[in-house]
Order: sequence, then structure tokens, then C-alpha cells
Amino acid sequence: MGAQLLQLESTPDLVDRVYRTLGDAISDGSLAPGQRLTQEEIAQQLAVSRQPVLQALRLLKRDGFVQDAPGRGLLVAPLDAAWTRNVYQVRGALDALAARLAAERRYRIDPALLRKGREATRGDDVMAMIDADLAFHAALYAAAGNPLIEQSAHLHWRHLRRVMGAVLSEMRQREAVWDEHEAISEAIAAGDAEKASRLVEEHSRNASLSLGERLDRVLHPEPNPLPPDTRRPA
Repeated sequence: MGAQLLQLESTPDLVDRVYRTLGDAISDGSLAPGQRLTQEEIAQQLAVSRQPVLQALRLLKRDGFVQDAPGRGLLVAPLDAAWTRNVYQVRGALDALAARLAAERRYRIDPALLRKGREATRGDDVMAMIDADLAFHAALYAAAGNPLIEQSAHLHWRHLRRVMGAVLSEMRQREAVWDEHEAISEAIAAGDAEKASRLVEEHSRNASLSLGERLDRVLHPEPNPLPPDTRRPA
């Protein structure tokens, strides 16, 4: 296991902290898809006993972030385009509900979030782009006034963050995402619940198709064509 994990101090919520630390490392790619995980090495790097690591790994397996390795042990779950589309279906429904509730309150999402997001798309820092996107959707959940929405969406975002990190650097037309965010914000501020909900559903569907297609290409790249002089005659 090549990733370097920061040591954790012993506290009553140690299992949860190990879970979050490993989950973050998986989400940002520090622990790569397919990488084998050993309790001993994780416990050593985090400076904790094996017991909280074992319990945290069980939770990560339950949530789909790790799976059984061939033979013995565990590994980081591979990225999966079909799974990503399933996650987007659920997240899209939650976001549409959040947008509707936020519009009923005529909530005004901070314009600074939109400016920061657009600035991030013009750079090369993929994590900054992901963080900006997460910040916008977190603001949307807060605007809904229903804390259960954000709690429910949190797990889905961990999965999506993995995919975004893997493919976002190859995406073009990143500004279009923030055009959609801005249109959603305007509909919410205007109190147009139907439009806000529809725009969010379209936004989620567009993201699912775009990221899904790019992930398919990452996971199943087309073979390079043979040079012209070595191709077989037709």
C-alpha cells in the first residue's frame, strides 16, 4: 500500500475516524482502485490498533468502497460506470427535492460560490474543481432546510468524488456546469420550485451521461490503431 496516512490519536470515536480517513483516501484517489488493503499496514500508518481498522473496513465494505480481494484480504473497489449512473439517479432525486424546498423559501445561494467555481474550472487543480462543486451542492442542501437530505447525499458524494477525480481532468466545457449551477440558483431565488427542480434533474442527468461516458473510456480505452505501413490490407 503506497499511500501515506496521517496518524490518529486514540478517541472514543476512533472507528468513525478511521472510516473517514480511509474513505477520504479512497475518494481522492490516494488509495487507488484495485489496491490491496491490509489491517496491519493501515493500523501502523494510523498508529492505532487493528480492531478499529477491522471495524472501519467492514463499514467501508458495506458501503461499497472496498471488496474482497481474490484469495484473501480486501482491496479498494474498482470504479464502475454502471454503479456511477445508479448513484446519480439517487443523488439527482435528492437534489431535485432540495431545489424545490429551497425555492419555496426563495433562498439566495451565495454568488461567491459561483464565482469560485468558475475560477476553479479555468485552472488545472482537479481537487479545487471537485471541492467547488461539492460546496455548491452542500449549499443547495442547506438551502432546503431539511438536514436529512444532506445526510442522505453524503455517502453518494463520496462515490461520485472518486469518479470526478478520475475523469474531470479530461473533461472539456467545464464552464457549462457552472452555467447550470447559476440557472438553478436563479430559479431558486425567484421562488420557481418547478423550474428549479427540473433544472437540477437535467443537471444531474447531464453529469451522469458525461462522467459515465468518460469513465467508460478510462476503464476501457480503445486500442491504438496500427501505423499505416503495418496494417493488414483490407
